[in-house]
Amino acid sequence: MLVSNPASGLRPDTLRSRTLLVNAAGALFGAGTAASMADVAAEAGISTATAYRHFASVDEVLAAYRFEVGRELLTFSAAQEAHGHELLELVCRKWVELVVQHGGSMVHTRSAEGYLARMRDSAYYLTVQADALARPLDEVTRVLGVEGQGDEALFLWNLFFDPREIFDLIESLGLTPDQASERLVRTFTAALTGWAAAKALS
Repeated sequence: MLVSNPASGLRPDTLRSRTLLVNAAGALFGAGTAASMADVAAEAGISTATAYRHFASVDEVLAAYRFEVGRELLTFSAAQEAHGHELLELVCRKWVELVVQHGGSMVHTRSAEGYLARMRDSAYYLTVQADALARPLDEVTRVLGVEGQGDEALFLWNLFFDPREIFDLIESLGLTPDQASERLVRTFTAALTGWAAAKALS
């Protein structure tokens, strides 16, 4: 199931304001700035009151930003003609590139809930990402002989490909984005096999 854009169907002037706010939040947080809604509104050239008419909080603006990044990943994934491991590698490498490109804006979505809980609550910025991963995960689990992992495969993928962990590998270990992606893919596929083996024993 593909996720619709929550901003679709809006009036052009409303969509323009939302786009300005989302881009402003991405620029501020991407540069490592901890910004308030007033800061985001000022960066967008919009009044704070108008900003609050579109989003209830900075976290909501960042969720919209993450949705747009996820949609870019979905577009990339859908366009690939590769299969199996190669498809997974391509999509994961693209994700790492997007995380690096968008910087700190990728690590500021805060929630007390875990990844699967947010997914099941239909957090739209995560469900579009899940759509992008659906075919790569389905194909690689079939290649590995561990089909039927469903949400558990997504959970494991998120453990390894969380933006915080990607930045940690690049900044703390000095890995290039390609090196980080390659190691994470190899470790993730090994984890899929181990997870399936543990399930079979329980």
